[in-house]
Amino acid sequence: MADRVHPRNSPPVSGDIKTSPSQEPSTVPANPSSAGGTYVIQIPKDQVYRVPPPENARRYSDYSGRKTRRCRCCCCLCWFISFIIGLIILLGIAAGILYLIVRPKAPEYSIDTVSVKGMNLTLPSSTVEISPEFDVTVRAANSNGKIGIYYEAGSSVQMFYREILLCDGALPAFYQPSNNVTVFETVLKSNGIELTTSDQAALVKAVAQRSVPLQLKLRAPVKVKVGSVKSWKITVKVDCDVTVDELTARAKIVHKVCSYGVDLW
Repeated sequence: MADRVHPRNSPPVSGDIKTSPSQEPSTVPANPSSAGGTYVIQIPKDQVYRVPPPENARRYSDYSGRKTRRCRCCCCLCWFISFIIGLIILLGIAAGILYLIVRPKAPEYSIDTVSVKGMNLTLPSSTVEISPEFDVTVRAANSNGKIGIYYEAGSSVQMFYREILLCDGALPAFYQPSNNVTVFETVLKSNGIELTTSDQAALVKAVAQRSVPLQLKLRAPVKVKVGSVKSWKITVKVDCDVTVDELTARAKIVHKVCSYGVDLW
């Protein structure tokens, strides 16, 4: 049987056709044999748009709304924090400038004299009831050149011995101008203090040694005036350790140490 010879110019078999990817058609029939078949359409990935299905549309809308509200809240919070930081910086600068202009100095306090009455410690009893009265002279020195001090009502002055409150009183209300030294006397009284035998013996011994340790605590609300501006109330705290030689009207101070502090609020 003779071999079949193809003509020289005849087209090759369809199964031998090779095409490059660039030559592939964008639309390929799924069933080439049927004219009304299904076609597969190839769409580039960058043109694919994702749309939520209807059952998730509301959820997607709520999520987008929450995200927008969260962004707005974050912006408001950042703005508020920035405002507070800026305000603090401005207040610090203003305080620094005021300090350089005013040059504030702490007032100085001391006790000049202590006079004692009503300290009868010779009664023969297991307990001694006394009603002491202390006349205390306090010196307050305001060395500031541009600051005045208002001493308000509501102060307290207390005298202690071994943490036993002997008597108390208050300071007078007055205004102390700048570069001023004010000496004022305050009377401390008590209606009745009971001393145990040990406290009585300790006091008698201290008087015999001419060295009676006492503690004075002073608390005074004040307002500072700079120019025409008044501050809020500031509490001045003065603690003094005072030693006197006797508990009479002729008592003399043999030793004293005072410490000073303030409560700004």
